Amino acid sequence: MKIIRAVEFDANASVYRQQGTTEQVRGIIQDVGRNGNSAVRKYANRFDGEAPKSFEITRKQIRQAYGQVDAKTASALRKAAQNIRGFAKEQFKGIRDFEVERNGVLLGQRIVPIGKVGCYVPGGRYPLPSTALMCVIPAKVAGVDEVIVCSPKIKPVTVVAADIAGADRIFSVGGVQAIASMAYGTETIPRVDKIVGPGNRFVAAAKKEVYGQVGIDFIAGPSEVLVVADGSGDAELIAADLLAQAEHDVEARPNLITTSLSLARAVNKELERQLKTLGTRKIAGEALKNGRIIIVKSLSEAVGLSDLMAPEHLELQVQRPEGIARKFRNYGSLFIGRYSAEVFGDYCSGTNHSLPTSGAARYTGGLSVKEFVKVLTWQKISKEGSRKMARIAGRLAKIEGLEAHKRAAEARERR
Repeated sequence: MKIIRAVEFDANASVYRQQGTTEQVRGIIQDVGRNGNSAVRKYANRFDGEAPKSFEITRKQIRQAYGQVDAKTASALRKAAQNIRGFAKEQFKGIRDFEVERNGVLLGQRIVPIGKVGCYVPGGRYPLPSTALMCVIPAKVAGVDEVIVCSPKIKPVTVVAADIAGADRIFSVGGVQAIASMAYGTETIPRVDKIVGPGNRFVAAAKKEVYGQVGIDFIAGPSEVLVVADGSGDAELIAADLLAQAEHDVEARPNLITTSLSLARAVNKELERQLKTLGTRKIAGEALKNGRIIIVKSLSEAVGLSDLMAPEHLELQVQRPEGIARKFRNYGSLFIGRYSAEVFGDYCSGTNHSLPTSGAARYTGGLSVKEFVKVLTWQKISKEGSRKMARIAGRLAKIEGLEAHKRAAEARERR
């Protein structure tokens, strides 16, 4: 990768900009909204090569899928699911009902799960069973009544993962047509209240288009990793982690910020060496062109630049990483120390791998149980409390010129 100084790096220019797909996506969504299954079948034939005879995966097909997945893979999926579920349960403990009383005013909140959720699981170049685990499990922990999974040309391993995660229904449908189906409903695929999960630029554009009709988690772009390292960084491990992200997609963004020019050069040598024997080197090699190795004067400068970039994945390979970890504020998920490989977060450690990209970590975190609940507030006000509230509300209503508001408040004061 190109080695540059911090002053040469333009964080805005490095952010992925989604190409224009709106009109094409909008046409597909409108067609599915009007024509349901027939439109879904048409686009499945066009984009996937052939539409399945039945979109929904039956219980018999699920049992058959288990027979097509080797025991070690199924065991790995179960262990990963256990870790993901455990972390989601701990997250859920921090989201709670409460009530508070002050001067005759009783206020509170209720935590209520969303009714129906749709999880999109990509499956174009490779099957991604881990995404089924990451999307379905926190939804079920949150108490969502019905969770469905849509994935293109769904593979047995993805079916098994969705079933282990607790999906209620599974469909072999992908692309824009899957997003439209979950947003509007068809004769087969139910309409949901919220859609989560990553996808290509067409899926991302479709989620953006149907937002408002349904909720969404966020718009995900190509995968990103930023490694922050000082002279103690391990060049072999850093290169391995940069390549792990680079192989996702030619648009992936692998970056390194370091205080050590010698480490920067060592990482580049390791990238060349490891790339030669990598089966996905064609994709990874292209993605490396998007990345930069940025030389900074200090770790404080590295923190500032990292927060400006707001990476999806942030790795720390510095001496005493715990001391600096809390200084970072903008990232999707943080990996502290050389043994905390980002790939563990991708698959099995327990934190979610569906994370904000393209700078979105400046204002949101990754997928979690909170994405699957609603915070509903309520109030119960006594007669005396009502008098006090009426004076305040009446005054503010008068300032805003809302006379009926003022009268509604004063009516309580008179009583």
